[in-house]
Amino acid sequence: MSPTSPTDTDPAPGTGSTPAVGSEASPPLETPGARPTWRARLAASVADPVLRILVGATLISRIGRGIFLAVTVLYFTLIVGLAPGEVAIVLASASAAGVVASFAGGWLADRFSAKRLLILFTAVEGVALIAYVFAGDFATALVIAVVCGFFEQGANSTRSAIIARAFEGESRVHARAVLRTVTNVSIAVGSGLGALALALGTAEAYRGLIIGAGVLYLLGLFQLVRLPARVDAPARPTVADVVTATGSVDAAATADAIAEERRNWRAHSPWRDPRYLALTVLSAIFGIQFGVGELGVPLWITRDTSAPEVLIAALLILNTAIVVVFQVPMSRGTHDLRVAGRVSAIAAWLMAGACLVYAAAAGLPTGFAVTVLVIAALAHAFAEVLSQAGGWGLSFELADPVRAGTYQGVFGMGYSVGALAAPLVVNATAISNGLWGWTVLAVIFLVSGLGTAWIARRAARAAASPSPA
Repeated sequence: MSPTSPTDTDPAPGTGSTPAVGSEASPPLETPGARPTWRARLAASVADPVLRILVGATLISRIGRGIFLAVTVLYFTLIVGLAPGEVAIVLASASAAGVVASFAGGWLADRFSAKRLLILFTAVEGVALIAYVFAGDFATALVIAVVCGFFEQGANSTRSAIIARAFEGESRVHARAVLRTVTNVSIAVGSGLGALALALGTAEAYRGLIIGAGVLYLLGLFQLVRLPARVDAPARPTVADVVTATGSVDAAATADAIAEERRNWRAHSPWRDPRYLALTVLSAIFGIQFGVGELGVPLWITRDTSAPEVLIAALLILNTAIVVVFQVPMSRGTHDLRVAGRVSAIAAWLMAGACLVYAAAAGLPTGFAVTVLVIAALAHAFAEVLSQAGGWGLSFELADPVRAGTYQGVFGMGYSVGALAAPLVVNATAISNGLWGWTVLAVIFLVSGLGTAWIARRAARAAASPSPA
């Protein structure tokens, strides 16, 4: 899929089609049809004030996240003194807590102020990161990791609920794409800063950077407090007392009215929406592709190919660059169910092909192995970009707007489950069984991606068909 023309810089719906006077997005004396500068395109991409606030908070806090990701494993092993098995339990427990929190964050965002929830979750996560400097044994590290994992994923689901409420149509997918791009850039910067601790190798360096990471999360709060009230879910209507003709309250009728309102609320639950649950499951399965990049490819390169280990870092940088450059343009139009289905199908074929090409690198001479792995990584990166774009569009458009937060929480929970299962699936297939295992992975990605496309096509046909009288 080729990206949309770079001249397409119209602001998101609801933000107005005329840029503010004097802004860089509207240079004076610009002739009609002239190609906007990169600054104009950048300004237009964050024209909405809510998106600007979220971008500012993400830019700051995710640098802190990148710092922590760069040092976490070595900090646990070298400074805290945990055994490798204990580190694995700590990280797995944090991921498991995130599964519960993914749903809880969205569920709570339908009942309380999403703005206040996001501020609370981010603040607790920042404090918990700082608390890692006091971890001196396995139990303490485990508790802190569970707290961090819970509030991180709770914040992610709450943020998705905010996007679902604050934007409409294409602007929602655009907001997700912009935030993912900013996240990748910030984590890359933070990882570079984390390398300082790795270079110094002292406990003070590790602890200093971890404190800095937590402080960056807390600094992001200065952006989040500026979010407007429109990001919150509308208050549920209260049921008025049923009054009889004589003016007294009919307790039985009032109780029936309250019960009816609760039944109507439950009817909007994503757990009663088989189509959305199927989309969540298929997206979670396809999300295992992140485990392929983080675990499968590094182990495959070091154990089964002649490629140098430095290629692992190079492929990671390549993936990050592709996401940063292409995520926003390739996400345009995926609010349309047909487009979302099309890009999901393309992602399925690309990811299946990438698995087979990864497998083909085994046994090749170094030069050929490097070339094959780069080709596979390119296909993998574009599959990631397109699958995310299609998944976002479908997760927003197929959700019931009455309980948008809960729907986003369920969708996020699916991804958390997929992330938790990814190491096990990748190890049981590609790492343990070589070519045959890579082939099984290719089939898994092809079936899940094409299944997502099928759901999108059916939903598009249903939306286009006239409703019965």
